[in-house]
Amino acid sequence: MATRRTDAPDPLRGVSFSLETIDGRLALVAAHLPKFKPLRCDWTAPEIRRRIAAGKRAPLPRAIGLHKATEPLSVLDATAGMGRDGFVLAALGARVTMVERQPLFAALLRDAHRHALADPQWRETAERIELIEADAAAVLASGRRWDVVHLDPMYPHRDKQALPGKDMQFLRELTGGDVDAGTLLEPALRAARRRVVVKRPSGAVTLSGRTPSFQLQATQTRYDVYLPMSHCAD
Repeated sequence: MATRRTDAPDPLRGVSFSLETIDGRLALVAAHLPKFKPLRCDWTAPEIRRRIAAGKRAPLPRAIGLHKATEPLSVLDATAGMGRDGFVLAALGARVTMVERQPLFAALLRDAHRHALADPQWRETAERIELIEADAAAVLASGRRWDVVHLDPMYPHRDKQALPGKDMQFLRELTGGDVDAGTLLEPALRAARRRVVVKRPSGAVTLSGRTPSFQLQATQTRYDVYLPMSHCAD
């Protein structure tokens, strides 16, 4: 059973998104993309379970510094998207603040969070997650500080590349892309006590052209890590 909740039409661009409740879960439907199934935010999917099982020495947790932490780290996931990275980090012990400025994606995050809180297997993880619907720049300028700030701006798209995943295609159409991503690095460095981690495609230029303290390479992804002078490289 499907129940329409709200929508975000843009007839000038021929774009029409709606939030619908389908079988008890909130889903994002793109009426102008009939080949795509509704998009749900599912933090218990097999892919996420595999990432959690990989542990703290997998590339992202290692870049965040979880493998060396002696106490829970506070992490600001400043560009949360579908919240997959943030949920993995929370499952591995971090206290995570997820920030998402796109209202429809923020609604999907809240739905995923509610369901995780209601699931005995994931309640403890979900209790370590705070959700904020706001622009990351405003949150970074609020005066709050975190041990680590994680930035995952939308990957630059080139015609010769394979199309990004469905969620990224939806987000790109809803926002026009993270054209202001480069402005987040400096405030992130001020808000982070220990490090800033920027997720980038392999081969992409660094954010704002700034050289990181060190880099960690995954299969198709690179993590650029910026450390305060008081911390040494991994």
